[in-house]
Amino acid sequence: MTLLAMQAALRGGKEIHKIYRRNDVEVVYKEDQSPVTIADKKASEVICDVLSLTNIPVLSEEEVFPSFEERKEWEYLWIIDPLDGTKEFIKRNNDFTVNIALIHHNQPILGIIYIPIADVIYFGNHKEGAFMCKNAHKMDPEEILQKAIKLPIPQHRDKYTIVGSKSHMNPETQACFDAIMKEKGANNTLIIPCGSSIKMCMVAEGKADIYPRCSNIMEWDTAAGHAICEAAGCTVTEFDGTPLSYNKKQFKQPWFVVRRES
Repeated sequence: MTLLAMQAALRGGKEIHKIYRRNDVEVVYKEDQSPVTIADKKASEVICDVLSLTNIPVLSEEEVFPSFEERKEWEYLWIIDPLDGTKEFIKRNNDFTVNIALIHHNQPILGIIYIPIADVIYFGNHKEGAFMCKNAHKMDPEEILQKAIKLPIPQHRDKYTIVGSKSHMNPETQACFDAIMKEKGANNTLIIPCGSSIKMCMVAEGKADIYPRCSNIMEWDTAAGHAICEAAGCTVTEFDGTPLSYNKKQFKQPWFVVRRES
């Protein structure tokens, strides 16, 4: 499953990269006023096409959702965000990703996050751990497996590092940051803003200690990073410690926090 999911992510990323090079990308807005581009659509098409080979249902942000009455019977499903960070894509700041997760009994067991512009792929599962590999588009999935580096990667940081969203900062998030800085000491704390699921990758990799999320987010935004972070030894829970779950009747996730425990 990991190899096929990598193939899907790389193909999705290739479609995104082709469109990103253009200067005339049309943006339309959904009912909730979230933006969508042709890159979202093209990536979704190729990813769903690859994943269809598994005969496991696919739930994509950009496709029509089956009813909950149908979905609740699924033991396994793929949850994908073909372009996580569409706002960052539109702003052309490179902080966008392809997210693919395999869900089993409402929990993520495999995650793939590909950063097309940086050409870095992160992946992890509950049995083998989490990994990252650079220059991914130059390799096939088998070679990526051979050359990937296991996460977390030893770091030499002298400050407690928080990652937060570039596009979704709000008073609640700022209050959370302030509370952490008060606990750790302002001079001992560093805040790094970035977009999309890259924030979860940074905690998994060991570049950051914590990612608190105090604003709206959906299952397809968190599923892949959730799997990777847990495989890398992190926790992904609501603020009261309740685990996040997936394939719910409503796809909205509660506020949550990703922590590196060691």
